[in-house]
Amino acid sequence: MRLHILGICGTFMGGVAALARELGHTVEGSDANVYPPMSTQLEALGIALMSGYTAEHLQPGPDHGRPDLVVVGNAMTRGNPAVEYMLDQQLRYISGPQWLGETVLQGRNVLAVAGTHGKTTTTSLLAHLLECAGLSPGFLVGGVPGNFGVSARLGQGKPFVIEADEYDTAFFDKRSKFVHYRPRIAILNNLEYDHADIFPDVASIQRQFHHLVRTVPGNGRLIVNAHDQRLAEVLAMGCWTPVETFGIGCGDWQATLVEADGSAFTVHHGTELIGEVSWPLLGNHSVMNALAALAAATAAGADTKALLSAFATFESVKRRMELVGEMGGVRIYDDFAHHPTAIATTLAGLRAKVAEARILVALEPRSNSMRQGAHAETLAPSLADADAVVFLQRPELPWDAHHVTDALGGRGTTAPSVDALIAALRALARPGDQVVFMSNGGFENAPRRFVEALRAGT
Repeated sequence: MRLHILGICGTFMGGVAALARELGHTVEGSDANVYPPMSTQLEALGIALMSGYTAEHLQPGPDHGRPDLVVVGNAMTRGNPAVEYMLDQQLRYISGPQWLGETVLQGRNVLAVAGTHGKTTTTSLLAHLLECAGLSPGFLVGGVPGNFGVSARLGQGKPFVIEADEYDTAFFDKRSKFVHYRPRIAILNNLEYDHADIFPDVASIQRQFHHLVRTVPGNGRLIVNAHDQRLAEVLAMGCWTPVETFGIGCGDWQATLVEADGSAFTVHHGTELIGEVSWPLLGNHSVMNALAALAAATAAGADTKALLSAFATFESVKRRMELVGEMGGVRIYDDFAHHPTAIATTLAGLRAKVAEARILVALEPRSNSMRQGAHAETLAPSLADADAVVFLQRPELPWDAHHVTDALGGRGTTAPSVDALIAALRALARPGDQVVFMSNGGFENAPRRFVEALRAGT
């Protein structure tokens, strides 16, 4: 079958493309921005990429007919030329999540990882644990896991681990993506208000999470954050599946910190001491991710105690506190940050590690919620562990970032461009500093440009 994927260079749709190719389909796709690393990864798989969304990409060519099926990414909207041609010509089309659910996940033991924060890291860690347990899982991750080097694969075993996003499915299907996955085991990692462009309030997100809960069978398992009251409210709407909770100092799966930065902790399951985990990640949020993945891997049949050593070999996903360089005693990190809670927990973990060393933060409000100002009131408190903050306020930002920086008590400033932001950081940085670039977008390659600025002494 010949598939054309609209929006192929997104992390999710790129993973769909890789799985379709592994299944033996002829796969091609188009995107507004065709660029590495996803373009390189897809081209290496023999997938033809086309730039832009034009009707011509879906029309018959000299060496091929029209696609047998168009797989539509959720960034596509009515008015898009390719979408309008697809509808006018009555081409067969389907959303990425529905294609995945019907084509790949049928007959698999699906482990879905849902939550406002930590989905990509927890999904990658769970796949790594199952791999170390010899279960050869398939997976689709919204990033590139360091232990695998690819964002998706079919795997040889029964388990399939999927990052279960609550964002909507497609322009023609406004349900959350995760309702298509029919998991046997589902992690509910946390639930906060986000995606202000599609959800009016947190209750609307809770309803979508309850739709997911409704799909988990009675002989499956729900792995739920014991600290999260909003998730407790979701379960109170109705639950038909055994629940195991996890938390730091509470829950069925409990962690006790050995190191304050979260790099070592002990695990209890009920009254049983499982053992101690030592690993390269930091922060209480990372410990919570670890507990969730360990509980889910155990539910999938892995030997719990045998898994503990696998944590030490876990290589996190790109752009999750990724150290991109050290120059002149200054350490530079690239972090995928999109929500105040994620910002706060990441910085708290770094603070516990570096003690009195200065932490400088460069922040780009890149997510739809950030750009709309939905988190403006909670951004300043989330930056409590930063000694200085440079906030990228591009002219098109529809709200005044001084609302955040003024609340930082002299620790914050704004910059109108990435060039100005790098210059401001260059003036601030001194040996011993930790500089963290936080954005869920490309940030115009700012972290690596800053490394080069330090190297050049400019």
